[in-house]
Amino acid sequence: MNYILTILSSAAIYVLIIIGIRLLGKKELSQLSITDLVFVMLLGNAVQNAMIGPDDDFLSGILAAFTLILLNRLFNRLLYRSARLSRLMEGEPVILIRNGRVNDRQLRRYMLTRDDLAQMCRESGYAHIRDVKLAILEVDGKISFPDLSGDKG
Repeated sequence: MNYILTILSSAAIYVLIIIGIRLLGKKELSQLSITDLVFVMLLGNAVQNAMIGPDDDFLSGILAAFTLILLNRLFNRLLYRSARLSRLMEGEPVILIRNGRVNDRQLRRYMLTRDDLAQMCRESGYAHIRDVKLAILEVDGKISFPDLSGDKG
């Protein structure tokens, strides 16, 4: 009987977490911000006992999960409404290369080496750093190489 309760509790938690994350409007894991990542980590910890513990742990886990979902939603709204807070929490894009010249100060700040940058350039189709017009370290940690030619082809 205990195994059946564990299965049912786990299934209920799974469905509730999926619904909660969908309520946040996230479609893909790649859309998660730092605050969303912290939320997911805390959520996993909050519902752990609810899946395998006694009945009172189940209700406490559900309450904790919905509290975290609500707080995350409110915090994301606050970030959306405050550009200053959003920049503080999520950062801003940073130019690493402009017209073939590397911004060494920013490389040091984000602990990137020239070799790392050269590799990313090659992976994006550039033979040399000097061939890159613009490389931007985006807030999600990816490096973009915008096409400045004006062709949208």
